[in-house]
Amino acid sequence: MTLGSFEFATAARILAGPGRAEELPGVLAALGSRVLVCTGAKPERHARLLEGLGRPATVFPVAAEPTVELARAAVAAAREHGAEVVAAIGGGSVIDTGKAAAMLLANGGDPLDYLEVVGSGRDITRPSVPCVAVPTTAGTGAEVTANAVLAVPSHGVKASLRSPLMIPRVALVDPLLTASCPPSVTAASGLDALTQCLEPFVSVRASPLTDGLAREGLRRAGAGLRAAYADGSATWARADMAMCSLLGGIALANAKLGAVHGLAGVVGGTADVPHGMACAALLAPVVEANVRVLRASPPSAAVDDFLDRYAEAARLMTGRPAASIEDGLAWIRETVALLAVPGLAAYGLDPSHIDDVAAKAITSSSMKGNPVPLGHADLQAILLQAL
Repeated sequence: MTLGSFEFATAARILAGPGRAEELPGVLAALGSRVLVCTGAKPERHARLLEGLGRPATVFPVAAEPTVELARAAVAAAREHGAEVVAAIGGGSVIDTGKAAAMLLANGGDPLDYLEVVGSGRDITRPSVPCVAVPTTAGTGAEVTANAVLAVPSHGVKASLRSPLMIPRVALVDPLLTASCPPSVTAASGLDALTQCLEPFVSVRASPLTDGLAREGLRRAGAGLRAAYADGSATWARADMAMCSLLGGIALANAKLGAVHGLAGVVGGTADVPHGMACAALLAPVVEANVRVLRASPPSAAVDDFLDRYAEAARLMTGRPAASIEDGLAWIRETVALLAVPGLAAYGLDPSHIDDVAAKAITSSSMKGNPVPLGHADLQAILLQAL
């Protein structure tokens, strides 16, 4: 791939490894005296961690994927209690809520002032108040990404607040916190992590820095994803997937994503589909469509490079030095089946939605990273396969 200019941004500090969550009190002590703690629906799951913070804390549970209204409520809670720092302990929804709140506390205004596509898209000009992200799932990489995804029910879509100024100040990644994830969450989050390494690797915005991160993430997903699902107590597999998620998050923040995420955001706003499950169902159909369009394109160095990257990804995922693109696709499909991922129809998406979802997805910012332009008919065909 021809290298143009690029920039690279990530968290100011990353602490990763088994047991590192014990360092959270010290991290927070350096950032502020009062903290808003965003957690999942059951804060008691992290009671020991919360009880040991050593400073006034207001707990804000996040029971579902975040919405514009939830972000407003989190900001109100932070302001009411004078929070100076935000800690987000949970999965991607929790961390996105924390990031959105931290940004709005610093910049003021309403989420709709800054949201892409359905909002005003105003530039974010001030760094977020300090945000510490502590993931308890291995999937979204939200602890190091530059955006927060919010559902906008009135528009039937999910849209992003986006700026490098939103990257958490500290990412504290402890794979032991993911050990209690049930198999369904391990499957959804793990397939999301895999996708977030593959899409930046074949992105038009890829760079030598993101390539190295994505390669290692793909290798770790190939080794750890099925094992983490089969045996949640396998610490080595949990560690592999926590690292895959972290690496994918850094890569996507700097190289963009692709059609899987372009479609998944709209699918999630149309039907009640968890983000990870949407990515899982869409991954193989999108790869197949991209490869088909690439192979039908006029020969060029760029086309050859993208096809070579898909073949390399196949080798990394399967662990087989001679694996082909088709072998990689077969591995993805086998993994989706082994992890019991249902089609999108199981969540209420049906053929009547296809045309509208494709029309909305084609304008998604994630589509800008896809290795080839996909038309409306291509997206319709992908969605039909994913049902």
